[in-house]
Amino acid sequence: MATQVSYVKADGVNVFYRHAGDPSAPTVLLLHGFPSSSHMFRNLIPILAGLGYRVIAPDLPSFGFTDVPAERAYAYTFASLADTLAAFVAALDLGRYAVYIFDYGAPVGLRLAANTTTSPPSSRAAVAAIVSQNGNAYAEGLDAPFWDPLKQYWASGAARDRDALRPALEMATTRAQYEVGSPRPAAVPPESYWLDQALMDLRPGNNNKDVQLDLLYDYRTNLALYPRFQEYLRESRVPVLAAWGRNDFIFPPAGAEAFARDVERFELKWLDAGHFALETNEREMAGYMHEFFQKYKVFE
Repeated sequence: MATQVSYVKADGVNVFYRHAGDPSAPTVLLLHGFPSSSHMFRNLIPILAGLGYRVIAPDLPSFGFTDVPAERAYAYTFASLADTLAAFVAALDLGRYAVYIFDYGAPVGLRLAANTTTSPPSSRAAVAAIVSQNGNAYAEGLDAPFWDPLKQYWASGAARDRDALRPALEMATTRAQYEVGSPRPAAVPPESYWLDQALMDLRPGNNNKDVQLDLLYDYRTNLALYPRFQEYLRESRVPVLAAWGRNDFIFPPAGAEAFARDVERFELKWLDAGHFALETNEREMAGYMHEFFQKYKVFE
């Protein structure tokens, strides 16, 4: 089923999104991570639509092709990203939906689900299920050397520690996120990491590297919300599927296993993959999701 692209105005932002499927079908919202965009779901979207779902994948502000007008004076924080996502969900009137969270998409989606957004208000009941693909919500998921320079920057806020992170915005790191941990790195389409890097390097305005460094610094605010996210998982009894790249050098397996502490209806599937575990595993992922949604009668 063909994927379409559109824009919608939400929270004063021109949000770009990819979508496919019957508008009356059960909805799956796909949230990308750093440094990607809805492009990471380009192969998953038509597969899920073919299985009978309406699939929506927005580009968050500072990523992909979403445009933030200069006069919006946007504050690039995770709270702002969640507010914009809430406005996007309201603008499309998504109603009840399952949400796929990955990397940055995890704290953004969980802020929305756990009612931490300011405008418009969100509803816990709107989230029918969560699919976490290397989308972290636990301290154990940050126990990797990758986080050491970030933790130093969070502690100091110093310019030297900020500058020490600049290599993380260059091609070597972007490509590594796709290839490290993959048993078939040569099979990863190069346009994936080249597009991510090109948008950081070349697109003016809200995709620039200083904005990305601002978000890396603000990531620390998500850790303070982990107890609230975990409370939400317990109280809402939302079913969670963790489909996790076992070889991720950013969010290690312990982050996936930790969900079992708080989620009553929980399943864990391991992918022989790294951080961008979806690449080359789209059909397997779609199968996991479809089986999970049916098993737990998510949309009934």
